Amino acid sequence: MGVIRLGRVELRVMDLEKSVDYYTRIIGLEETGRDEERVYLKAWDEYDHHSVILQQADSAGMDHFGFKVKRLEDLDELEKKAEYFGVFTNRLSYGTRLGEGQAVRLELPTGHFVELYHEIEHLGTPMGTLNPHPFPEPEILRGIAPHRLDHVLLTGDDIEAVTRFFIDILDFRQSEKIMTVDGEMMIGSFLFKTNTAHDVAFIKGPDAKLHHAAFFVDNWYDVLKAADILTRNEVPIEVTPTRHGISRGETIYFFDPSGNRNEAFASGYMTYADFPTITWTEDKIGQGIFYHRRALIESFQKALT
Repeated sequence: MGVIRLGRVELRVMDLEKSVDYYTRIIGLEETGRDEERVYLKAWDEYDHHSVILQQADSAGMDHFGFKVKRLEDLDELEKKAEYFGVFTNRLSYGTRLGEGQAVRLELPTGHFVELYHEIEHLGTPMGTLNPHPFPEPEILRGIAPHRLDHVLLTGDDIEAVTRFFIDILDFRQSEKIMTVDGEMMIGSFLFKTNTAHDVAFIKGPDAKLHHAAFFVDNWYDVLKAADILTRNEVPIEVTPTRHGISRGETIYFFDPSGNRNEAFASGYMTYADFPTITWTEDKIGQGIFYHRRALIESFQKALT
């Protein structure tokens, strides 16, 4: 019962067609549909109709992110639990999102909006499900060609409250946390529902802001290949290929045409139901984020305003 995985993110972009070109040609997503204000996309290894939605807007950022639930009935149960916790909820009708059924929209203690849904059109992958090859034909793999949307990292003030919500209401677990040196305050929280290092993470900062949306690639070589593709296309790169201490993942950070920060993320450890929470202290946060550099860069500490 309940949430099974991260399903989608809706990003605000200021030039829709330029952004579609970037997310299809450079990131390597497939366009799967359009409505009046939005374009829907998926990665080659994803089965559902979309995982990324681009919304024409006057400013960059994130409209919402969404989790798929196991049963339609879970929407009613989780809506009640969320209301009891004290968050605002709103029921969205069939067809609000292209290819989807009804959904429940929640406003988190950090001011972000998250949607829960169950019904979504199933498009499948180029390989199919009968005796499939490991990868599609080479001409299908464009750009960075990630397998899937991996996670989102957000900023907000009340990290304790949003962590309680995900654990107590949505039945997530916490893989890692960042504490002040005295252990009195949590300033970072990494949360998972599947067996990834994190499906969503929060860092203390301005409410309702997006830090980055991450796409999963296989390995270190794919991170380096992403850097080559980004450089060839003159995409602004913020952090060249490196490793995280938190999650042990390999990474590169860069920006879409509207200024939304993207990440190509590889490897990282697996989590389980009995995975212990790893603690980092604030004085070691530089090593936690950029293991080799062991220090944060100024721009990386800023979310979208």
